[in-house]
Amino acid sequence: MYNLLICDDERDIRNALKIYLSGEGYRIFEAENGEEALAMFHSMEPSIILLDIMLPGIDGLEVCRRIRQV
Repeated sequence: MYNLLICDDERDIRNALKIYLSGEGYRIFEAENGEEALAMFHSMEPSIILLDIMLPGIDGLEVCRRIRQV
């Protein structure tokens, strides 16, 4: 089973993605901002990240940059 991190500040989008992808056997984790996404990335080491670009606080591009530095 793969861990999948969905990071989006809109709950409806996270819920729709969770409905579709949990049926495919992914274990879904959710973050609603960049800070949460980075914390979850370091604690769970997801196989896949679906990352929104326009997030409050740290935007998705900066989250991606920081993840790639690891």
